[in-house]
Amino acid sequence: MREAYDVAAVRAAERALMELVPDGALMSRAAAGLASVCVSLLNVEPGYLYGARVAVLAGSGDNGGDALFAGALLARRGAAVTAITAGSKAHPGGSAALRAAGGRLAGDDPKSVIERADLIIDGLLGIGGRGGLREPFAGLAADAEQARQAGATVVAVDLPSGIDADTGEVAGAAIRADVTVTFGTWKPGLLIDPGASQAGAAQLVDIGLGPYLSEPTVIALQSADVAALLPEPSAESDKYRRGVLGVLAGSERYTGAAVLAVGAAIHGGAGAVRLVSAAPAVEVVRQRWPEALLTQIGTGPAPELLESAGRVQAWVAGPGMGTDPAAADRLAAVLATDLPVLVDADGITILAGRPDLLPRTAPTLITPHAGELARLLGADRGDIEARRLHYATSAAAKLGVTVLLKGSTTVIAEPDGARPAWVNPTGTSWLATAGSGDVLSGLAGSLLAQGLGPAQAAAAGAYLHGLAGRIAADGAPIGAADLISALPQAIRTVTAA
Repeated sequence: MREAYDVAAVRAAERALMELVPDGALMSRAAAGLASVCVSLLNVEPGYLYGARVAVLAGSGDNGGDALFAGALLARRGAAVTAITAGSKAHPGGSAALRAAGGRLAGDDPKSVIERADLIIDGLLGIGGRGGLREPFAGLAADAEQARQAGATVVAVDLPSGIDADTGEVAGAAIRADVTVTFGTWKPGLLIDPGASQAGAAQLVDIGLGPYLSEPTVIALQSADVAALLPEPSAESDKYRRGVLGVLAGSERYTGAAVLAVGAAIHGGAGAVRLVSAAPAVEVVRQRWPEALLTQIGTGPAPELLESAGRVQAWVAGPGMGTDPAAADRLAAVLATDLPVLVDADGITILAGRPDLLPRTAPTLITPHAGELARLLGADRGDIEARRLHYATSAAAKLGVTVLLKGSTTVIAEPDGARPAWVNPTGTSWLATAGSGDVLSGLAGSLLAQGLGPAQAAAAGAYLHGLAGRIAADGAPIGAADLISALPQAIRTVTAA
């Protein structure tokens, strides 16, 4: 599990540790780890960096010091290291170490230094920076990006400058790194877009903060964590003990949504799946998934329709079900039960017009993308995409439900404001295909029916969904049905890890 801590927690841990170690010990550890990564990135023999050109962008804070001390270590190995000090003053110890090692400070032409560099170290701002970069930092970031586009490698110190460490928000100009070397612990901004995309490949250097960190702000599950959450049938299991999921999905027009949600629920481990849908969708599902238990929508009251479907342990409601008054009545009937419910797609559109249906006392999970959440909250879609953690947590608190906000980074937040939030590390752009969300709904719903709580079902479902996307795509375009076929292999991958 990757645990990410906010700036206040990191600062407190640093203070506690610095009381126990000699002055400069933490910076020395950080610089050594940073230099080691930089050596591995330079296309030269280890230990012999002659000919390598390194530009250090150094602000006046501790990140600038880390970068300068790392530059000194690279210079001692033979690299030509030039530092550009952009803050109000250069870190005195780092500057002295760089000069003593044979490095130099740039004069009046920093742009040419950056253009000639093979590797650029970003030490402009630390984790306490807020808002986009201002001049002269913004200009240096633009120069670094030009050099990166021309083939240079950019390495960020702790966090790319201009990224909000606590949220991943980017409010203006920022460094785009190929690699970020972060110290002591993960920061939320390295796990949540748009900051995560700016950070490139992140590597953690342990400097001893672990014992002094308390509650994380954000967590990202790894394979072993997901494996521990997945229910495993015992010798005494039957289909009811394994969990029966009710699926209210599909319509005369959208039959595929029902096929995808039901298929994902079956492959997600539910003991049985009961579909309630319109006649055309029922017939398509009958042909594709003969093991599904089917109930056709009639003209009677919605509560009686759900009762006629049979006993279930949880419901998925929304994919392709339509948004007409009859569909809204069926959603209201599902939400009136005391069972866990996952609401997606058309169900979320209905909720936007029927806020009276929430909150409810039973466990509830909604799985909107940014546009759907914008309708629910009356917010701007672009702002939601730029501030994913903020909107996921505020929506969970406002609506009284667990929120899985889909997108480039999936963020999951619980309704009581409980920390941490969850983020998913397995997402892939190949998942941007029609019906992908229906597969996620069926998969996470099956985990709800098997007894997982909403946040756990959402986090495990998102992880497996992303992993299935990677397995199915393997570098080529896929359709949503391919995700279902890849789910068994995704589950085997995490349980075998």
